[in-house]
Amino acid sequence: MIITIHQPEFLPYMGFFDRLASADIFIALDNVGYEKNGFVNRNRIKTRAGLEYITVPVLGRSPKKKIDEILIDNTQEWQRSLLGKIKASYASSPFFRDYFPFFEDAFYKKWGKISDLDIYLIENLGELLGMNLKIERASLNKVAGKKTERLVNICKEFKAKTYLSGPGGKDYMDLDLFKNAGIEVVFQDFSQAEYNQQFSEKGFLPNMSIIDLMFNEGKNSLAIIKSGNKKL
Repeated sequence: MIITIHQPEFLPYMGFFDRLASADIFIALDNVGYEKNGFVNRNRIKTRAGLEYITVPVLGRSPKKKIDEILIDNTQEWQRSLLGKIKASYASSPFFRDYFPFFEDAFYKKWGKISDLDIYLIENLGELLGMNLKIERASLNKVAGKKTERLVNICKEFKAKTYLSGPGGKDYMDLDLFKNAGIEVVFQDFSQAEYNQQFSEKGFLPNMSIIDLMFNEGKNSLAIIKSGNKKL
């Protein structure tokens, strides 16, 4: 049993989905503090002008609030704004018509919490990519502990023998806690594979939202994601 754990993100980049494709279960860590200017409610797309962010407006942005407590600001017509930016940037992409209707339907569902929207998008985009994802929410599993101890306890809760970490985990995790619990830690080593992008005069822009890859490469997207994958 391999699990990976990460905060839910809005339309994450390729490396995020690479980790999910390599794990049996993805634990959405939605009961940790919200980080302002992170990727919980925004991500990057490539436009004619270059890199731009698309954002879902939220209320009460504060690290004192957990991600699953952050509400979407539905007083704003964010759906129209988001869809307009996506359409303006990708309407001429090869697979725009294949995927754009999904986003129209998804954004206009009734959403209260940003975590609910994020997890819905991750799950359904994974399906569109051809992945078989199993997603659990940390907030629904009352696992105690902080930092590495919490990660270890989540692994124990789901009877995982291997924890797949992002590369940054080397900088903050106490690996002895995993070792003492008999859990192997594997670090993702993801190298951004280049693919066809629009607006070639801007050069290749790495680490765009997954939608950039999907609109440009369609059914080839998952193979491209996996082509940048190594394990250490």
